[in-house]
Amino acid sequence: QIGAGVSLPGVVAAKCGAEVILSDSEELPQCLRNCRRSCLMNDLPHVPVIGLSWGRVSPELLSLAPVDVILGSDVFFDPKDFEDILTTVYFLLEKNPRAQFWTTYQVRSADWSIEALLCKWKLKNIHVPLHSFSADKEHLAGSPLPGRHTIEMMIISLARSDGT
Repeated sequence: QIGAGVSLPGVVAAKCGAEVILSDSEELPQCLRNCRRSCLMNDLPHVPVIGLSWGRVSPELLSLAPVDVILGSDVFFDPKDFEDILTTVYFLLEKNPRAQFWTTYQVRSADWSIEALLCKWKLKNIHVPLHSFSADKEHLAGSPLPGRHTIEMMIISLARSDGT
């Protein structure tokens, strides 16, 4: 999981039996401590937590084990980070061509989009309708999200040479 924050998606995946690696910014040690704390509180002391910097190839990024799914929960928050995030995702997908990047984001502005960056990095995007798994309700699991907010879910992967 990239941009793990408090690591809820990664912890849930690990509790369901997935092999998980949690990551957040190496420049935010508090986030990394929160990830480790979440793992300990959920009886997952074996889950590795690593610091990465989006857009930068580091020894930690180079040494990652093969992955099938990269989870990103609300990583598309600040438009200045979009390309760095997709650069890192592209690197991981090139290293793991059959992998997919599953991500969600809250649409905060009509002034920005990742579509052009997906084309630039030769990535394709499949939108997953929230209604397809009953997540389009006004209040979900006691949370006000999605509520009146627009939440997008997508699966991003490498585009084939023909662009599909």
